[in-house]
Amino acid sequence: MVFQGEVLSVGELMRRSDTEPSAAVADAGVRHTAADNAAHVAALLHAGDSLAVAWRFGILQTFDDYQSTLRRGGPAAASAVFDDAPEATGARELDAAFAALADHLATADGWEAPSWTADSSRTVPGQWFATTPAMFRDEAVSDSPPAFRKRGIFITRRALLRA
Repeated sequence: MVFQGEVLSVGELMRRSDTEPSAAVADAGVRHTAADNAAHVAALLHAGDSLAVAWRFGILQTFDDYQSTLRRGGPAAASAVFDDAPEATGARELDAAFAALADHLATADGWEAPSWTADSSRTVPGQWFATTPAMFRDEAVSDSPPAFRKRGIFITRRALLRA
């Protein structure tokens, strides 16, 4: 079988991607939610896993799920990752982190944070440095996004960078 289609330049492919609707957008539904991930985090914590492991799975996985949905369907579709309030995980730090992440992304991408993010129980008494090593704590105090800071969570600007 011989290819009989048209070979397009990279520039033409990019132009078309900006002007033609993507077939993937039609399938931009949410595959994993913050509530789903929080339930899994609760199971991890119940099994004895650390807050650091639970952060990586719960918060970073939810961030990845949001970014994936955002790429496929835009901010309105991606905001649905946070529609249902996550149940308590057994760690107030992580409950606060789910709210902080939703609030942070809502501000960044221009959608309204869900009402459950304003629940005062989703705040850490004192300070929690998530997975920030001691040597980077001053940086985390100065760099932590407002949505995290107001809930007592301090992270560096690199904490939410994903490959």
